[in-house]
Amino acid sequence: MDSSSPAPRRVAVIGGGPAGLMAAEAARGAGLAVDVYEGKGSVGRKFLIAGKGGLNLTHSDPFELFVSRYRERAAEVSRWLADFDADALRQWARGLGVDTYVGSSGRIFPGDRKAAPLLRGWVRRLRESGVDFHVLHRWQGWSEDGGLRFATPDGEHVARADAVVLALGGASWPQLGSDGAWQPLLHARGIEVARLRPANCGFDIGWSEHLARQHAGAPLKPVLARWRTGDGQVHVQQGECVLTASGIEGSLVYAASADLREAIERDGEATLELDLVPGRERQRLLADLRKPRHGRSFGEHLRRQAGVSAVKAALVFERLGRDAGQDIEAVVDTLKQLRLRLQRPRPVAEAISSAGGVRLEELDEALMLRALPGVFCAGEMLDWEAPTGGYLLTACFASGLRAGNGAVEWLSGAFAQR
Repeated sequence: MDSSSPAPRRVAVIGGGPAGLMAAEAARGAGLAVDVYEGKGSVGRKFLIAGKGGLNLTHSDPFELFVSRYRERAAEVSRWLADFDADALRQWARGLGVDTYVGSSGRIFPGDRKAAPLLRGWVRRLRESGVDFHVLHRWQGWSEDGGLRFATPDGEHVARADAVVLALGGASWPQLGSDGAWQPLLHARGIEVARLRPANCGFDIGWSEHLARQHAGAPLKPVLARWRTGDGQVHVQQGECVLTASGIEGSLVYAASADLREAIERDGEATLELDLVPGRERQRLLADLRKPRHGRSFGEHLRRQAGVSAVKAALVFERLGRDAGQDIEAVVDTLKQLRLRLQRPRPVAEAISSAGGVRLEELDEALMLRALPGVFCAGEMLDWEAPTGGYLLTACFASGLRAGNGAVEWLSGAFAQR
């Protein structure tokens, strides 16, 4: 190489999750020098945890249905996904030697359902392409002359970059790096940030001590959930959830969590109705439960005659008391329409993801902060949310790609030509 050739422009990517790594890949692919800074000792920690029970990478929904999962931000997120949708994500994974398949629920998984092989292959490819990784570098904002300040085990380090991509995550699972500590740093620069709140989360109900002690951790399946949105629309979905010591959580609850959280914020509480025996009609239940018990306990009678599990029976007793068997009509009403009053969502640190973040109105189409030219944002730190099912990861990848490409355009002068 000619020693007189100018050094390539440099992009700093702060945050080593999927959005940050995708931004790094885009910038490096365009020939820019790229540094990835990660506060923890390795990148992709939350990504690995997300894949612990089987990595749900994306979903097979048709595009219009897919983008509707992003609720109020569907229009904005759809533009990211137009460049990198579920099919593109599957093809990208295939480029790393990871084939995917569509599960029975429409969710898409790697063939081995594991996150680690995909992450290892991705980081290896990024390193081989020339991306430099700096772990245990916790971002502290900007120095007076515009440098990037990092706290490291060896003291403060100030780095220089021609463009910056912030991919710092939300506030869920802070032990893995997404702790929302970046919020005051952007507030100080005049950036409007919507409060980070729990999403895909459980809720407190306030069980009796007996129910909590005896049945915390027990699955409720199958059940049919009903809940209302703010405009009065009724949603019905079948699935499963889990009783906790304080309330309820699980995939079915996560699907409703945004609506339930908003109801609590608006009204002080929310109602979630559960049909505990969705496979049995009311009249059949009445007939079955009116059969003689032959000396059996009512809990055993519920199991034998209606297939009601111990935890579901416990919910009946929780609502009606130990003498529930004396009023079969009330038992059937409870089984078919158990109304749960949700008091509050669990703390954001326990949630699978967070809502809120940098308001999208603060960003241009390339995800560059209008108030900070050359600084881009991506991933869960942006103000959008989605249910579990692969939608969260897909939008993180897509936004990272858009921010990385935006940095490339910015440094090439393409913005000035718009």
